[in-house]
Amino acid sequence: MCMARLSHLLAIVPVALLLTVSFFVLFALRKIEEKSLRIFGCVVVSFLWLATLVVFSSAVYKIAQGSAPMKGMMSPGMKMEHMSQMMPRINPAVMTMPAKEVMAKDQKRAGCSKCQANKGVIFKGE
Repeated sequence: MCMARLSHLLAIVPVALLLTVSFFVLFALRKIEEKSLRIFGCVVVSFLWLATLVVFSSAVYKIAQGSAPMKGMMSPGMKMEHMSQMMPRINPAVMTMPAKEVMAKDQKRAGCSKCQANKGVIFKGE
């Protein structure tokens, strides 16, 4: 499972906080005798539960949908053909490696001193 998909599991934190607050509001409602405050408390608890449901369902939706790594980086109107126009053209001939001459095992490079003759050169086994 991708780490981006697991990051949506962090929605557990606000869900837990909202449910904890709603628990304490309900606990306080038990002690209140005024009818208007009880109604207000029930409304507050219902909004907390609604917010919890929205956060939880959006996290489940995001996990089920999956997310592309660069999904948010590009605007919806930007297509890949526009990206090719924005990027510089590279000549493939420039990117090729120059041909190197194959040296014999006992052959020494020109310009190297005697003590550093073939250091760093790897030869294939015969």
